[in-house]
Amino acid sequence: QLQLVESGGGLVQPGGSVRLSCVDSNATLAAYSIRWFRQAPGKEREGVSCISSLDGSTYYSDAAEGRFTISRSNDKNTVYLQMTHLQPEDTGLYFCAARSGTCWPGATYDYWGQGTQVTVSS
Repeated sequence: QLQLVESGGGLVQPGGSVRLSCVDSNATLAAYSIRWFRQAPGKEREGVSCISSLDGSTYYSDAAEGRFTISRSNDKNTVYLQMTHLQPEDTGLYFCAARSGTCWPGATYDYWGQGTQVTVSS
């Protein structure tokens, strides 16, 4: 049973950067594919990025491509989402989620964190 905990969110100015972390203290995250989602007020949740447990392949939404980088540190049992060139439209609650298997876009995720808020505003 995973217990995912996100951290690293906060208030950041447009054009700024932030690094989110997703950690679990009970299991080895390397065994799971991890996807970051976000949800803005009044909008549907959307997938942002995923890192595969099988081969470390990474995937990004169109909005994230070129600005966000997902990575994992197995020794720290943590998955990161480095976000740069942030814009107000990146504001939202960011969640990490885990599943056994690939980053297939239509996959369901078995474990979810509570989320960390990112607000991009001047």
